[in-house]
Parts: sequence; structure tokens; C-alpha cells
Amino acid sequence: MNRRESATASIADQGLFRVAIVGAATLKGKELKDILQDRNFPALETKLLDDDEALGQIESVGEEATFVQSVRPENFEGLDFAFFAADEPFSRSHWKMAADKGCMIVDLSYALENEPGALVRAPWVERELEASLGVRPPTELDSTMVVVAHPAAVVLGLILLRAQKTGKIQSASCTIFEPASEHGRRGMDELHEQTVNLLSFQQMPRKVYDSQVAFNMVSRYGEKSQPTLESVERRIADHLRRTTYDRTIVPSMVLVQAPIFHAHAFSLYIEYDKRVSLGDLTQALSGEHVVISRVTDEAPSNVSAAGQDDILLSLRRDTHHENGVWLWLAADNLRVCGIEAVDCAAALARMRSKGPIQ
Repeated sequence: MNRRESATASIADQGLFRVAIVGAATLKGKELKDILQDRNFPALETKLLDDDEALGQIESVGEEATFVQSVRPENFEGLDFAFFAADEPFSRSHWKMAADKGCMIVDLSYALENEPGALVRAPWVERELEASLGVRPPTELDSTMVVVAHPAAVVLGLILLRAQKTGKIQSASCTIFEPASEHGRRGMDELHEQTVNLLSFQQMPRKVYDSQVAFNMVSRYGEKSQPTLESVERRIADHLRRTTYDRTIVPSMVLVQAPIFHAHAFSLYIEYDKRVSLGDLTQALSGEHVVISRVTDEAPSNVSAAGQDDILLSLRRDTHHENGVWLWLAADNLRVCGIEAVDCAAALARMRSKGPIQ
């Protein structure tokens, strides 16, 4: 064992890790950096990496200021974890640099969801599976790549697993309202520019959505926009199946681009095989990661959910079908994704053998 390997093994024995955030200047990257600090992830060193446009930006890591560096093989040398928070094409082009240097990879971009050996994981859902059904999701001890499940799939998985404790679900359908932050800073900026230009009667930019999203809701983007809403719908359904191991229903769903900046909102309809008590359902849905509003409280919204760690929820019986219940939910997409990423890294750390990864 050479000097570097010896030092790495010593750090691992102490439960300390060296990490990199790839895409550190993105919305996901910034949120992830904050969550790593908030949750006291045992990082001895945190490198911030990104594309050429972000090079030289100064960011704070703990009480220290650091520069965003370029994504080069040597910058992964001696690291334990690489979090990929960049966009999907960038992550797909660069993840092998980290893998070749022996890093464990936590992918927030979904670029690796179909790579051999990569696990799509949702720790919130996994804990609920074990608590409510006694199901311990299989984990591969030798896996070094984890893909964080889409935040909408995490929310739906947790809520549906709890909802089915009240009775047998006959059917479910969901409208998911997509925030601009799912498209990163570019999506946020274009929604803002469209809003300003529309009010001043100027031409609206359409590079991201290829359609008007300001003061509008659409179920399909323009032809030049990627990814399509339909492809994201398929990803949410796929991640829901993979993280719940088919232990709950996959609702019919439609994804709608809403003129909002942060946080998903959900209109979820559940129909049971018989009438259920709203009190029993409320009790089943309550618990870790879920805050249920009372009738006298302000209704959950994407505004109230922004920056929150929990899913905000309200429910009511359907007016025309006594077996049907409507759930209105809101959850901060960036926050949920970041928290799940840190939980995934913690799980990998627990499974990690002592000494350097070969």
C-alpha cells in the first residue's frame, strides 16, 4: 500500500470521506452542498467541479471559500464519492472519469439509470417498505453507483405505500405540476424572461421550452425542447416501480409544465374498493417526511413547500364518489433530491469495505 492509499484507508477508518460535487454551480449542486453541510455528512474535503462557464466561481464550503474547478481525471484522484448534479448529457460524458479513479458515484442527473450495476434508490421509500410491509429492498454490496430516484417518484411512492394501509386501492391518477427548476438555471431564467417580456410586449425567448410557459400551462413542449414531458412521465413511472418493487399501484399520470419556479405540486386521486375513514387515512399518511394541514391551515402550495424538507399534504373526499379521495401535495423537488442523495451516500458509506476502493 502506497502513502496515498494508506492515508485514504486511515480516513475511511475514521468515517471521514473526500467528496466532489460535479455540477456544483447548478441548482441541484448548490442545494446538495448545503444539505451535506446541514446534515453533517462526514466530508473531510469537498471539491466543487463544473463546466468551463462556472470555472473560478467562489463558493463557500463550511466556513471556507473555495473555487469551482474543471472536471478533469486528476481532480477525482483520492476521492471517495462523486455526486453528479450536472445535467444529464454532461454527467453521461464525465462519470467514467470518477469511476476510473475508484469513486463511488451518486447520480442526481439520471444519466446512469440504465447503466449495468447502477441502482435506482429512494431511501424514504425503502424505509417505508420495511416499516409498513416488512420488505427490505435488496441491495448489492459491491455496487458503487447509485441513481437518486426522481423526486416526484419519491413523493408518490411514499404516499401510496402509506395510503394502501387504509384499504385496497382500486385505481389512482395524478396530475403533476412541473416547476421550472427541473430544467435548472436555464429553465428558471427563461420563465423569468418570458414573464418580463410578455408584460412589456416583447418577443419571448424559447430556447429551453420552445413554447410559452409564462402565464400558461402546457402538457407538451415545442418540438425542439428536450427532455420532453412525456419522457419525464415515463421516468417517474419507471422509478416508482423500481423503488417500490411493485408493492403499490402506479397511478395514471400526466405531467404539466406550470409557470412556477420551485417545488412540485400534485393532484392525486385515489379510489378504494370501499369507503374509508378520512381519519384513518390521515393517520396512515402521517409520519416522517409528511406534514398534513388542518382545515384551518393554509393549503399546501409550491410556495410554502419551497425550502422545506417535508411533503406538504391536504386531503378531502371526492364529491361524487364516496370511495374516492383527493390528495393535494407539494414538495420541494431540489430539496427532496438532495436529501435522498445524501441518504444514498450514507448507505454506500455503511456498506463500503475498509480501505481504498479498487
